[in-house]
Amino acid sequence: MIMPVGNTSSNLLYKAISQKLQGTSTNKNSGKPSQSASLSLPHHPYPLASGEGAQNYKTSIFYINDAHGKSINIERAVAASNAFDNYVKNTGADVLKLSSGDIQLGEPFKSNRVMVEAQNIMGIMASAVGNHEYDMPDHIKELIPHMNYKMLACNINISKDNPLYDKVQKSYIQEVNGTKYGIIGITPVDLFSRIKYSKIFNELNVDNIDDTIKKVQEETDKLKAQGVDRIILLSHVGFGYDQKIAKETDGIDIILGGHSHNLIEDVKPEFNLFYSKSDEPVVITQAGRDGRYFGVLNVEWNNKGVMTKVQNNITSTRGFKRNPVARHIFEEILGKPKVVGVINSVPPPPINAAIEPSGHANFMCDCMREELDTDIALFGAATLRGYFEAGKLDTRWLEDISPFKNKMVVANYNEKELVEALKISAHSMVSTNNKPGLVYVSGLKYDISKDGKLLALTFVDKDGKETPIDINNPKTDKYYKTALTDFYCQGHDGFTMLKKFDEAQKYDFDICKCVEDYLAKHPEGVDVVDDRRIRIID
Repeated sequence: MIMPVGNTSSNLLYKAISQKLQGTSTNKNSGKPSQSASLSLPHHPYPLASGEGAQNYKTSIFYINDAHGKSINIERAVAASNAFDNYVKNTGADVLKLSSGDIQLGEPFKSNRVMVEAQNIMGIMASAVGNHEYDMPDHIKELIPHMNYKMLACNINISKDNPLYDKVQKSYIQEVNGTKYGIIGITPVDLFSRIKYSKIFNELNVDNIDDTIKKVQEETDKLKAQGVDRIILLSHVGFGYDQKIAKETDGIDIILGGHSHNLIEDVKPEFNLFYSKSDEPVVITQAGRDGRYFGVLNVEWNNKGVMTKVQNNITSTRGFKRNPVARHIFEEILGKPKVVGVINSVPPPPINAAIEPSGHANFMCDCMREELDTDIALFGAATLRGYFEAGKLDTRWLEDISPFKNKMVVANYNEKELVEALKISAHSMVSTNNKPGLVYVSGLKYDISKDGKLLALTFVDKDGKETPIDINNPKTDKYYKTALTDFYCQGHDGFTMLKKFDEAQKYDFDICKCVEDYLAKHPEGVDVVDDRRIRIID
């Protein structure tokens, strides 16, 4: 088994505060805090090719993806990164720390600044440009100077008028202990459908998947021509496309993926292990979503730069306590959190938040409906990034549940439009990567089948009276005053029938204010429950 090693630098601010604050982490296996957390890497290395000279060439990669602005989980990831540094110390392997993008999320500048600082603290060397790195086009100029890591994407064409011009590289060479690694990045090929503000595309174009594969091969060939024989692709195009890239290119060794939120454990042939056109192994991995996991990929190489063994380890960040140094730095940027209410009890959070009913989301929809005084409320699973816990709720935790800061709007939708939206929601059960996810509701109840069909829909008024809606013949002249986010009201994520932003009533606050105001009316605390308003039927 590889005993990987290495050391990464932290920024000066982190080092200075570290001298004052000493934190603990939690051992993943024991669950007990310790002053020096251990990192358990249980999986055996997978043999790949001839091991000639392999004992001289070892690499250990700490990788993250799709943290989505989850600052509390990223504090745990910092603790995990420190444990990784201790684990690999003095064992002789090259160490890389890499990101596959979407670490940032949403519009708030301070929240995104925190995620930039987190990557600096961990010593991330390079990151792919994910779709959420485009969320704040007006702020990107201010964030880029704070990045101590490279931003990579070889499949975008950026004009001189775009703030990303000259800030994003196609690839670069990372040298560690005299060994050269070629690092390439790619941005989502479906970027247009995944971003809220289209104005950034006035000066930016993204290649389709076939052209993206050509660009990746071009960059690989350039790196090979410079004598680089260990090449890593930071990909934010999704696992399915990563498999296609692995099979249709030559020279890529490792693909660290993102975008599709897959949790890829171990190494499995014809799943995340393929062989290139020259019959060399290509390993793909990805560490889920929302900063809940991180990965450590350990590799041995022969003297020709071909992988001979690989060990892929995925670990939950919940096994680590929030790093107090990072927490202090983040609160310097964000400000101290305040308690906004009390949660008395909660149901278990969904395992797959994209396609599982959630009492946590139900509660937030109820808060929207009351705050905006509407007939119904809609809230997409794609914008739900966390869950409530029993106890005092503070603003940091609340904003981690819904970090996008999408503004509230109110628009009128008829039964036909609502049925069409919920049919798209239901199809998430069987769609690629379960996108766009369920639409959570207040004032409605609906049933869907496991094969992605809308089966029944009922309107529930504020007195609890239920009125069925005929999903086969919905009315076009029966309208409901509806609370939703500006993201969905703009017709994103395929919900074109909801596109009524121009005529909607707009508010300058997000769902967090709705929850805060509701809790202020209930100082005794609230119970978050799943009342089965959404049912998945066999």
